[in-house]
Amino acid sequence: MAKTKKQKLKIIPLGGIGEVGKNITVVEYGDDILVVDCGLGFPDDDMLGIDLVIPDVSYLEKNADRVKGIILTHGHEDHIGALPYILKDLNVPVYGTRLTLGILTNKLVEHSLERVVKLNCISAGDTVKLGCFSAEAIRVNHSIADSVAWAITTPVGTVVFSGDFKIDVTPIEGEMTDLTRFGELGKKGVLAFFCESTNAERSGYTPSERIVGNSLDTIFSSTSKRVTIATFSSNVHRVQQIINASEKFGRKVAITGRSMINVVKAAMDLGYMHMPEGMLIDIGEMKRYRPDQLTLITTGSQGEPMSALHRMAYSDHDKISLGADDLVVISATPIPGNEKLVSNVINELLRKGVEVVYNQVADVHVSGHACQEEIKLVTSLLKPTFFVPMHGEFKHLSQNKLLAEMVGVSPDNILIPETGKIIELDKKSIRTNGTVPAGNVLVDGLGVGDVGSVVLRDRKHLAQDGIVMVVAALDISAGYLLSGPDVVTRGFVYVKESEELMEEMRQVAYDVIDKTLDAGYQDANAIKNALRDDLTKYLYSKTRRRPMILPVLMDL
Repeated sequence: MAKTKKQKLKIIPLGGIGEVGKNITVVEYGDDILVVDCGLGFPDDDMLGIDLVIPDVSYLEKNADRVKGIILTHGHEDHIGALPYILKDLNVPVYGTRLTLGILTNKLVEHSLERVVKLNCISAGDTVKLGCFSAEAIRVNHSIADSVAWAITTPVGTVVFSGDFKIDVTPIEGEMTDLTRFGELGKKGVLAFFCESTNAERSGYTPSERIVGNSLDTIFSSTSKRVTIATFSSNVHRVQQIINASEKFGRKVAITGRSMINVVKAAMDLGYMHMPEGMLIDIGEMKRYRPDQLTLITTGSQGEPMSALHRMAYSDHDKISLGADDLVVISATPIPGNEKLVSNVINELLRKGVEVVYNQVADVHVSGHACQEEIKLVTSLLKPTFFVPMHGEFKHLSQNKLLAEMVGVSPDNILIPETGKIIELDKKSIRTNGTVPAGNVLVDGLGVGDVGSVVLRDRKHLAQDGIVMVVAALDISAGYLLSGPDVVTRGFVYVKESEELMEEMRQVAYDVIDKTLDAGYQDANAIKNALRDDLTKYLYSKTRRRPMILPVLMDL
């Protein structure tokens, strides 16, 4: 009797590869599918008007009956932010730690999904059985509490997903990364390690979060100004240190920014954050206190245009104005691509006479991601047969590959993945074989996926060159121009200063309509195409610009 061919384990990254954010990975064996994380990304500069980017999960929707669950590493947007959009069409159980699910629940409430989605709370050390997989949560340190890595036992072997991690031997709360468990897994044998790469270019170790606490004490002790601190809303430990420093120096605390308010509420309700009685005040009560009695915790550390700090900097905030009596601390490092946004906010604050402290001038931020020595240490403990760098741009993945080689992983056993490409694994080999649909789904307001490349191309065209509309009323069947043509422009020329050009455009449009009607054209689309062609040629010859030409013809 012939032997049945043994199936291979499939790992399919649907995001988080070649980019920072949008982390989601599929683990598949036979008829069972398990998903690790489901995050969102932020739009590139050329994605005009787009609010968020989520992964294309059409492969999972097509195989929804095989998906046993989604396991989460931690509560950051780039790991859980896409779930409210995706769970509407892919209603499967979700597993995460208390804080992660607490933050997720707030998001599900906003999308009216809190009664629909089944959330399962786990703790570090727990193991969940999902189809043919057993997934064990392993405690790690990160810039948000309750973070875990996952060791997934499969029919082929154990694969470990690091999630985002660092090794902090003096964490603000809880215990340090469970290196002992990583070592135990390494002794038993790890088939593959899927390791984050965010800080793979940075040498040494990531400093402890406690360094920030010392810096905050120094700042508070040396100023009599109102202190406003902008940080990531999800950095619960950072916010707790700000609260601690405020208590130490007799300051009340107010909070602004929707995401900051939501996360702080969830963290306090779940016991991950502690605020002394009577210390938290409403933002409207701040006028009752002197500047040296106040701390304001806010969003906007990345310079986001709609964030609370941005609105304060540009005098758009309805309750807070900043000036010479204010000190602003930006307790974060700009995400790649956000450097200009952050710089603009700092410049605007300085113009107002605000004292600004940021990471280049003081230790007010430390990363939550492992640097080179930490990555090498965990890889050495796990002793994986295969190594796959994840979570980062290609330069980060490439550097992480070199780190794995340094600690003894064979170059032939290291694979740099690509979004949508299927990684096949067994005990002896790793390779890519085939693809699944993958890419970006764009969220614009309430629309999810309804803005595609054609719409973005039109937006870019409008942004660069503007629009020219030609409006006319015709009796096409009789061959008459009844009224017009009128020309309207937006984002192209200022009409009062370009009257001659506007008149010439009207004349060109009139000549085209007259010529096409005389030629017996009975098709409005043909007349529109002729208008576009002739006006485009004329305007380019006159201005060297190509605005969007939009003919509006009414056949009466």
